Amino acid sequence: MATSTTHPNHQLISSEDVEGTEVYGAGNEKVGDIDHLMIDKQSGRVIYAVMSFGGFLGLGHSHYPVPWGALKYDTTLGGYRTAITEQQLRDAPEFSDDSWSDRNWETVTHKHYGVSPNWDPSMRG
Repeated sequence: MATSTTHPNHQLISSEDVEGTEVYGAGNEKVGDIDHLMIDKQSGRVIYAVMSFGGFLGLGHSHYPVPWGALKYDTTLGGYRTAITEQQLRDAPEFSDDSWSDRNWETVTHKHYGVSPNWDPSMRG
């Protein structure tokens, strides 16, 4: 993780420092990295971390939107911890750029990962 804008004694972190942060599953096994974040325009809340995993030397890796509530920062690892398995990522609801406008896709995705949405459905159009 970059240190240019991290503040160890503060609750805030720059999005540029979140991107590239490793994500760990069971047994402290690295399952991927955070590629970028998806932020709700109305509330300003982070809704998804788009995770990158798989591949070799950056080739052949996949991207999966993971509900932000499924990730918890772990200071001992210097990364995010999740109960999500690689198999859950592989079995996740199919995603395309059109999925962002599909409320059903979001509901199904949150159910798939067993995480409650951290957005107000009444704010969605």
